[in-house]
Amino acid sequence: MPIAKGYAATDASKPLTPFTFERRNPNEDDVVISVQYCGVCHSDIHQARNEWGNSRYPMVPGHEVAGVVTAVGSKVTKFKVGDRVGVGCFVNSCTTCATRDLDYEHYMPGVVQTYNDVEADGETPTYGGYSDSIVVKEGYVLSFPDNIPLDAGAPLLCAGITLYSPLRHWKAGPGKKVAIVGMGGLGHMGVKLAHAMGADVTVLSQTLSKKEDGLKIGADHYYATSDAETFTKLAGTFDLIIMTVGIAVDWNAYLGLLKFDGSMVVVGAPEHPVPVHAFSLIPGRRSLSGSMIGSIKETQEMLDFCGEHNIVSEIEKISIQQINEAYERVLKSDVRYRFVIDIASLA
Repeated sequence: MPIAKGYAATDASKPLTPFTFERRNPNEDDVVISVQYCGVCHSDIHQARNEWGNSRYPMVPGHEVAGVVTAVGSKVTKFKVGDRVGVGCFVNSCTTCATRDLDYEHYMPGVVQTYNDVEADGETPTYGGYSDSIVVKEGYVLSFPDNIPLDAGAPLLCAGITLYSPLRHWKAGPGKKVAIVGMGGLGHMGVKLAHAMGADVTVLSQTLSKKEDGLKIGADHYYATSDAETFTKLAGTFDLIIMTVGIAVDWNAYLGLLKFDGSMVVVGAPEHPVPVHAFSLIPGRRSLSGSMIGSIKETQEMLDFCGEHNIVSEIEKISIQQINEAYERVLKSDVRYRFVIDIASLA
């Protein structure tokens, strides 16, 4: 079995440390990828620290993986050595399930997560992109447009698709007023994507500290949610609100900002339940929904859209040795706007 190097969490209370492990042998439908960059997602922190209660150790996090193909199996037709490719949040799914739907496969049974999971054989652990190589089935590998750099493009594979999918599903576009709650790793991607789709975009952030950035990347309006007047002024304004923050906030207050038949979509995952009052929904026939990444088909569509509109993430590159410091900075919102690990630092 091929030997890989990376960084792993070995316990919920310990920092990530160097880790050498075996990748599975490539099959005839597999693509072998030399990892060049990997984005750091807040969910990496949740899982490394077992905050969702489902962690397996040792764990190599990372599901915003960008690299170059180094080998392909005999039955691979879509990729060749040297291609610039990515791997997102899952690396397999049930291809024989009666419920299978390629447009919604990420919601169906049998999905295999890129890390903190086991392969379809039920035994082999999956390890993510905080490593120098990865082996993935052809159907779960994504192509980067030529004009998208791998470093700033890596976060598109989670942060990008997490915002693109609900914006498309709830038909963000010309004539629609869209609010993005939170101007972080997810939120700034929502601003860029909603703007490119032609929507009128408002950022709702705790303070105005990132207002200049928000307006620069496509926001039409920017308000501080720490100011109670914001909720009075904007009541009944939005067709769509995307809630990106991963901490508990008063969802009822934000639901009051929706128009009649408006929708609020949750993509951030607070650790604890958030109470919602029925009368935040009933009078305006408002909807509260959730959304989770996208299918492989939709993720490729998102990458192509980003290529057409020259959309990438705003990043700060770090070495793998800085990962524990980066986790603490993410928790303090001290990054503009996504950390990306330069995997060459493993050497």
